[in-house]
Amino acid sequence: MHVLFLNPQGNFDPSDAYWMEHPDFGGQLVYVKEVALAMERQGHTVDIVTRQFDDPDWPEFSGRLDKYPGHDGVRVVRIPCGPADQFLPKEELWPHLGTDWLQGILDFYEDDAHEPEAVTTHYADGGLVGALLEERTGIPFTFTGHSLGAQKMDRLGVDRDNLAELDERFHFARRLMAERVAMNRAARVITSTRQERFEQYSHVAYRDAIDVNMDERFAVIPPGVNRRLFHEEPTDLDTDIRERIEQALARDVSSERRDLPLVLCSSRLDHKKNIVGLVRAFVEDETLQRTANLAIVARGAENALRQRDEYSGESRAILDEIAQLLDAHGLWHAVTSFPLNSQTELAAAYRVVAERRSVFALTALYEPFGLAPLEAMSCGLPAVVTQNGGPSESMVEGERRFGELVDPEDPSSIADGLLTVLESEDTWRSYRDAGVERVIQRYTWERTAESYLHVLETILNESAEPSTHRLAIPEYFTNPSAETDISRAELAEIYFSDR
Repeated sequence: MHVLFLNPQGNFDPSDAYWMEHPDFGGQLVYVKEVALAMERQGHTVDIVTRQFDDPDWPEFSGRLDKYPGHDGVRVVRIPCGPADQFLPKEELWPHLGTDWLQGILDFYEDDAHEPEAVTTHYADGGLVGALLEERTGIPFTFTGHSLGAQKMDRLGVDRDNLAELDERFHFARRLMAERVAMNRAARVITSTRQERFEQYSHVAYRDAIDVNMDERFAVIPPGVNRRLFHEEPTDLDTDIRERIEQALARDVSSERRDLPLVLCSSRLDHKKNIVGLVRAFVEDETLQRTANLAIVARGAENALRQRDEYSGESRAILDEIAQLLDAHGLWHAVTSFPLNSQTELAAAYRVVAERRSVFALTALYEPFGLAPLEAMSCGLPAVVTQNGGPSESMVEGERRFGELVDPEDPSSIADGLLTVLESEDTWRSYRDAGVERVIQRYTWERTAESYLHVLETILNESAEPSTHRLAIPEYFTNPSAETDISRAELAEIYFSDR
């Protein structure tokens, strides 16, 4: 099968340039790349279709075609989308998607020897073009939203008074309309969890676009762990990372505590990740303090907690709040921080801290899926994770627990979960073994690719029956001169419909 992955924003190249260094270059790129490579390993050919531009600040994205070394069956196909000489953030791509990018894709495959059989689309912009492409060619597509605009509007507190201001910045009108069209016209909507399906897609903004109770419209396909990186076997890099961690402990932690296990926190300095909540649980529980030290991973400085001047905005505010808690409780001697600058360093750190019977902690207020704890578990490091979101499915099956779920807004729940894993060596080893087994059996990219291929093959074998409720694609997606306030008025109508 020849499969297209439509992902206009983010860009792809063999060196994974700028990953995690820009809001458009996050986990979605990892997802698309890994599923594509896993499909190729299973005998299929894949094109990742993205944007081409020739900007000297982003030189990796100027070529028409690219390949990943050792993966001749996967092409990166770059199609011009908007100004040819500059990078554009995803919010500024909307006027170009249904015009030059769509036409560029049609022209490319008219001349190319490889005719696509099926399409997977990613994020709202990819989903929109999948719908436009299906309308022109009849090629069916799946839609993977990754995150939806209505939930972001909820988080930002959008109301009638600030709608125009926030839409000017985030282009919510275009995004929600694109999501509605994509989920309505997709042959399948792909979600990572059942919870994502029933909670996110049931939002009032999507109510007349899709029915979440129709099983035949959805497929739950969890993302996977890259077992080539996140595994239990030691590597040469482990020695360097062990030395880095030991130096940080010698610098920050009192000598009598340096052999204790670590509670390792490795996530963005983002209020949603609730790192302050984890620190509060630590400083308020004396048993946890006697049992382990706290380690906070933060890129940008050798010692983020002591070099807070290197940070600004939300990151600085979070670090300052942590410092205030440590000051108030006199616990600087039990906490360390250090950077990990790549996925390989992160995997090595998980293996190294597992040697001292440590635990990974992700106490986010809400975690849509929760790949990070699965990556830690794949390296033999047990995880204690928020109960809110995807981890409630990945960490539990029936009566069996593969990690501990905690209430992120209750410090005592967090502390109890950590102590449950750390209470004895036998308990810790039980969680370690169960975690590795869980990842291998269910959460690898090979499993993800197999599930995608099964869905695509099912779609291609289905008899084509026109939908009885097929949303029209708004004119402004194919006519850039259309007034933006037309889409904004539509946005207000659907988002505030029952408020």
